[in-house]
Amino acid sequence: MATSFLQIDNLTKSYGDRMLFDGVTFGVYEGDKIGVIAKNGTGKSTLLNIIAGIENADSGDVTFRNGLKVGILEQTPRFAPGSSIMDACLLGDNAMCHAIAEYETALLSGDNDRLNEAIHGMDAASAWDYEDKMKQLLGQLNLHDITASTDNLSGGQAKRVALARVILGEPDLIILDEPTNHLDIEIIEWLENYLTRSRVTLLMVTHDRYFLDRVCNKIIEIDRQQIFTYEGNYDYYLRRRQERIDAMTSELAKVKNTLRKEQEWMRRQPQARAGKAKYRIDAFYDLKKRSHVDLSDDNVELNVKSSYIGSKIFEAKGINKRFGDKVILDDFNYTFARYEKLGIIGHNGAGKSTFIKMLQGIVPADSGEWNVGETVRFGYYSQEGIEFDDNKRVIDAITEIAEDIVVNGDVRYTPMQFLTHFLFSPTDQQKYIHTLSGGERARLHLAAVLMRSPNFLILDEPTNDLDIMTLGILEDYLAKFKGCLIVVSHDRFFLDSIVDHLFVFEGDGAIKDFPGGYTDYRTWLNAQPKPQAEAEKQAAKTVRERPRRSSDNRMSYKEMREFEALTNEIEKLNAEKAALDAVFNSGEVVDDIIEKSARYEEIKALLDEKEMRWLELSEKDQ
Repeated sequence: MATSFLQIDNLTKSYGDRMLFDGVTFGVYEGDKIGVIAKNGTGKSTLLNIIAGIENADSGDVTFRNGLKVGILEQTPRFAPGSSIMDACLLGDNAMCHAIAEYETALLSGDNDRLNEAIHGMDAASAWDYEDKMKQLLGQLNLHDITASTDNLSGGQAKRVALARVILGEPDLIILDEPTNHLDIEIIEWLENYLTRSRVTLLMVTHDRYFLDRVCNKIIEIDRQQIFTYEGNYDYYLRRRQERIDAMTSELAKVKNTLRKEQEWMRRQPQARAGKAKYRIDAFYDLKKRSHVDLSDDNVELNVKSSYIGSKIFEAKGINKRFGDKVILDDFNYTFARYEKLGIIGHNGAGKSTFIKMLQGIVPADSGEWNVGETVRFGYYSQEGIEFDDNKRVIDAITEIAEDIVVNGDVRYTPMQFLTHFLFSPTDQQKYIHTLSGGERARLHLAAVLMRSPNFLILDEPTNDLDIMTLGILEDYLAKFKGCLIVVSHDRFFLDSIVDHLFVFEGDGAIKDFPGGYTDYRTWLNAQPKPQAEAEKQAAKTVRERPRRSSDNRMSYKEMREFEALTNEIEKLNAEKAALDAVFNSGEVVDDIIEKSARYEEIKALLDEKEMRWLELSEKDQ
């Protein structure tokens, strides 16, 4: 029988009159990889926050197994101000971090007994190799400068640092809230493979359907304030959920049919009713209550049409763009076709968002021309969102944009009518914007974009805050959209569903135009020969072992870092010295002989200094 890691009993949570979930009960067992699915605003993140101790429930119990190590990845990671990436990783709650911290403190204390005890702690926790493990993991997450400040990290970089911190903690249970948000596809696939192979137990919220399907072995759905559990992956969940809804629909039809008969009896036979058994009267009222169950899916109804678009869309001629030494576009030329649907992928920082801002004139090109057709009407859904006033109500925010909304040139809506198409009920429309969930804000943003009837949609990471149900509706809308589309997304399922081809931003201004969706591209990429990267070659080298000496001659953690840095610096200086030797011995005239000679002497002095320090440190144990 599987070991119980976590038990949730009769958990209830509401905000004012709004009930999120009521009497929720379920267990998490060793080996479970659970995905939590629900519509936006129904309590997914709140449930995780209660389990993680970040929020309080109205009632109910959350019980962890004694001694269980839990790692938590929040949607928005937080770090101590001024800390480095390494500092952030060392703050993880695990034995190795504690051992390193105690060892560094013991070194400064002058207490030999404490130092010896700390050394034994380092040995017991295998902490001597911790930095190597940390660097290897951070390298896999494309974080190579571990001294960089966490204050200056992008959203994707911060998410990767937080992810590394959780993994390095070696928890028994990991709680993940939207782990794929702000990550590029390569890192998502790395995480997907890691979690699939790992024996760690998971409880997570994610909208990434491929991720759910490949990682999870159990799905928990929050629906109408209740929990439904499915013992399988996402594809299994879809099949069984439909079976559940079909069965409930059939049962509801039977209830309503029986209710009609009982209503007829109650109406026509008042005298007989008085003498009937009380249970039949009670059963009537129970049937009446059960007949009021609403099984309809309140999905967003995106029936907004695009305006007319002509045959000329846009043409890019010789576009160049760079930021300093970083090349975004290099002589880019392209003619966009009518009704074309383009997906854009690439590493974070490769220039995807810059590209779509250049197309709209938000960011200027360094050179070249964008020629946009006269009938093109852009609709831009940005990552940053629209700056709504948080102290205004939803209806007021839309009314400020337009009091009379004309769609497709002839269909008119009031703001209230229009918002109902985006799942904002009359009650929801009176909410203040600061009370909206992330998904509700995303729907409001989408409504503000589509209310202008654009015929060229540009969507920058539109899936980040939308629930799976809304994503499905949006995909259906975009597939039928009679206009042009550019979408930047890390959501592989979303890309496979709607785009005709991909622009792959490969870096240094290189863009590959690939016909097909993301899965087609990944299949093609996996079939290509893979040259061994220099970093992989270095990692494959045999690590030299050094004999350990007495404990009082052991390197401190900081000295180990210094030793490694010196090794790299000496290697680079020797390479530069060898290059200068080759120049001096070539027999050719050297134009800048004075500068090169001065640099040569400087290198020799630096080598003498650094090699001396390297020798001092090499006498100590690592």
